[in-house]
Amino acid sequence: MSESRGHFVWYELATTEGARAAEFYRTVVGWRAAPAGTAHPDYTILSAGETPIGGIAELPAATFDGGATPGWIGYIGVDDVDAFAAAVIRAGGHIRRIAEDIPGIGRFAVAADPQGARFTLFTPFGDQAAAAPGGATPGRVGWHELHAADRDSAFAFYADLFGWTKTDAIDMGPMGIYQTFATGGPTGDGMVGGMMTKAEAMPAPTWLYYVNVDDTSAAVARIKEAGGQVVNGPHQVPGGSWIAQGVDPQGSMFAVVGPNSAA
Repeated sequence: MSESRGHFVWYELATTEGARAAEFYRTVVGWRAAPAGTAHPDYTILSAGETPIGGIAELPAATFDGGATPGWIGYIGVDDVDAFAAAVIRAGGHIRRIAEDIPGIGRFAVAADPQGARFTLFTPFGDQAAAAPGGATPGRVGWHELHAADRDSAFAFYADLFGWTKTDAIDMGPMGIYQTFATGGPTGDGMVGGMMTKAEAMPAPTWLYYVNVDDTSAAVARIKEAGGQVVNGPHQVPGGSWIAQGVDPQGSMFAVVGPNSAA
């Protein structure tokens, strides 16, 4: 597990309409969806080609009646979920769901950083390997973006906890500094994401995950055709890629990244 310590290893959507959500993402980014099996009847496995990359957790509507909303959460690999959960609390973060086992799969705990952005700590059982970094492969998550209440203190939290390191600091004018980062560990993922102080209009700090696509303009058209909304983009970012941010039919934020044939 040491090779995946501090790396994003899984992505999970909690929603009330799992079948509809699975069809939406199949249409937009090409994921395959399959039942997890009789041991986990309310869970759907999402795959990019033959590689499982995430899942959909079917949750009852009553789960969200208290004000929660459907959304994505990233799993970060650790050596010992319980020890890291304690470290999160010592660093001023929170544990939203205490550590527990997923039979035959691994152990997890749902956490939040000191500013409220959620993530999941995860250790697989036995010799199960965590997913390799996605790079630019279509269907894989290629970028991880934190919209924080305060960028500098948020980065310090994750750097201390997981060993992440700063890469480029991009000046975005009135939007402030966009701090890119690399995840640590022996596998050396390289630059995998960025952090920024969120816009005032964004209600709460959150992580946003970008899925690689072959063509951003085509993906934007598919989002609209499949019943989603495009809230930002497509527009070009440093390095030449094009991004677009959207909302799926159940209200979950997500994003796509790739080349743009219409540019």
